Amino acid sequence: MKKKKWLLAADHNACADQLAGELGLSRLTARVLAARGFDTPEKARAFMTQSAEGIHDPFLLKDMDKAVAEIQSAIQHHVKIAVYGDYDVDGVTATCIMIQYLRKMGADCTYYIPDRLGEGYGLNTAAIKTLYDEGCRLLITVDSGITAEEEADYARELGLRLIITDHHECKEKLPAAAAVVNPRRVDSEYPFRELAGVGVAFKVICALEKDRPIRELLQEYADVVAVGTIADVMPLVGENRIIVSFGLQYLQNTQNHGLRSLMQKLGLDTKPVTSNAVSFTMAPRINAAGRLGGASSAARMFLTDDPAEAAALAEHLCSLNHRRQEEENGIYEQVMARIKAQPELTRGKTMLLWGDDWHNGVIGIVSSRLSDRYGVPCLLVSMNGDVGKGSGRSIKGFNLYAALEKNAHLLEKYGGHELAVGFTVKRENAEALRQALEDYARKTQTEEIVPCVNVDCAVEPQELTLREVRGLAALEPFGMGNPQPVFLMQDVRIEEITPMSHDRHIKLHLSKQGRSFYAFVFGMGAKSCRFVKGDLLDIVFSAEINSYRGSENVQLVIKDVRWARKEEQADRQARETYQTFTGGRPIDREAAAMLTPTREELVAVFRHVKANAEGGLLSVPAATLYRQVRYEAKACGRMNVGKLLVCLDIFQECGIFSYENSDEELCIRVMNYQGKADISGSSVLKKLMAVLKG
Repeated sequence: MKKKKWLLAADHNACADQLAGELGLSRLTARVLAARGFDTPEKARAFMTQSAEGIHDPFLLKDMDKAVAEIQSAIQHHVKIAVYGDYDVDGVTATCIMIQYLRKMGADCTYYIPDRLGEGYGLNTAAIKTLYDEGCRLLITVDSGITAEEEADYARELGLRLIITDHHECKEKLPAAAAVVNPRRVDSEYPFRELAGVGVAFKVICALEKDRPIRELLQEYADVVAVGTIADVMPLVGENRIIVSFGLQYLQNTQNHGLRSLMQKLGLDTKPVTSNAVSFTMAPRINAAGRLGGASSAARMFLTDDPAEAAALAEHLCSLNHRRQEEENGIYEQVMARIKAQPELTRGKTMLLWGDDWHNGVIGIVSSRLSDRYGVPCLLVSMNGDVGKGSGRSIKGFNLYAALEKNAHLLEKYGGHELAVGFTVKRENAEALRQALEDYARKTQTEEIVPCVNVDCAVEPQELTLREVRGLAALEPFGMGNPQPVFLMQDVRIEEITPMSHDRHIKLHLSKQGRSFYAFVFGMGAKSCRFVKGDLLDIVFSAEINSYRGSENVQLVIKDVRWARKEEQADRQARETYQTFTGGRPIDREAAAMLTPTREELVAVFRHVKANAEGGLLSVPAATLYRQVRYEAKACGRMNVGKLLVCLDIFQECGIFSYENSDEELCIRVMNYQGKADISGSSVLKKLMAVLKG
């Protein structure tokens, strides 16, 4: 597991004091603004201002005039219109606001969302033919279509007019459509390129309603547009920041029956909705429908006018999300079990694994979890017979699409971008692809890619008051381009570790300077936790207000954690002393005393390994193992990483254990030793005793 690099922004205390005083901000909020470059009252005020006047003229988008003319003509002449969307949250919300508008205008309209598992992403000719046969003569794509040249030609041959609205990257040649509306067009002069698919659909509605005040249109559509924009992880700056800000306000009293029912189901209807609540609570439920092959149920929830149907569909989405979690966790646990049995799987620069009948709709999420955990690009393949469908996620600095492109001869098809890919591979080529990707990474990555965590500022416990943390809301909405503030606190002590959600997460009780906090580490269970009670840590985290039964307290959500600097320095010294000794170089009595284990310490290490080895194998970081032994046995208070390695050397010499030490990760195998070992005859122990005796 790669150690992340913490990038701490320069402190601007003087600027922060000025900002806090002139703008009436909490000092913590002012420190974050200054750290992010908003270091004058003018810059900070401009960033925080969220005015509808910042919404750009929709007709600045290329072909918008053509799209408006086509749609208005179709409505006027009662031409049947089809809206063709996508199965993710962005595509579903874009489909729904367009259908809502068309229905309001009295248009004859329908919608089509492709099946993720059977059809895949984007326009396909079979769907186009179906819609044509149903009488549709105008097709409007949302969040898709920008690369569909062949499909556009097919629609034209049928006599089906086509309008493409999309936000994905364009090729040099655009599809032959009546209009192509996309802020990323090469010839686009639109001031903001980062609209979501639902944002582009909203701009089309704004153009169709050009005589209505923008505030009215925001009030009518911004709640749904905000959900799609946040879920698609678009930068929450510029126009997106304005739309999402309005949308989060309107979500509290949304008139959309589906959204209201979903929020009630999730307990979000009684408090202000944040972008985090949309990202981590609402969006997964909406996305689950598409991942499991039924995005139309999510669309029906947004579009229904029947509160009872809305409630039933919201319940259905929550049920689907539960199924999605089970599928995801099942695959993740299979992979982790495989890694535990074969630790070498994590030692490369890439990771490619495959399994039979893994669910296609969730392997991308599992790939993302693994990539984040191990700091390398990860690809998973669901094999079905002789062919498998794969999904991969990368880390910043490694172009995964280029890696597939280089090895296209091993693939049936592939697509995606730098950080996320999808592909199809024959079973017989899977191992060759794994090796080819590893070779590509070793040739192209001359320097080690290290995952980074951006930290706004270092804090002490007394700064994390309810008032200060509550003040951070002035920086909302948080998301890509405006992340939730991240802080550093050093030398905090673990008082307790509590597993949560069937040991998928942990809650830590932490203390420093007489103050205590509860902190959550998501994606790390107690069994996989490297730390033990009493450890001294440095943590980077976001701070939130937790409300429970009328009381409020500050809670921390940990982004990354490591042993405190003084702890790591002690480990480094002990390891260097051990390496000096095993390298045959002389050491003094003090160093020998540091490395020489007592009988009680040897027994404690032996018992811990025997008790925790599964199938005769224990994989654990050396720094974790010695702390676990020290915590469990009172007689091991002077245990250190160097002494632990000496214990393992002695056991290996006696044929009790064998072990490998790679990248600070120990792989210990319990040998089939019979009888009682004479540890006193160990040459390692004799050498240390000789130094001690002088």
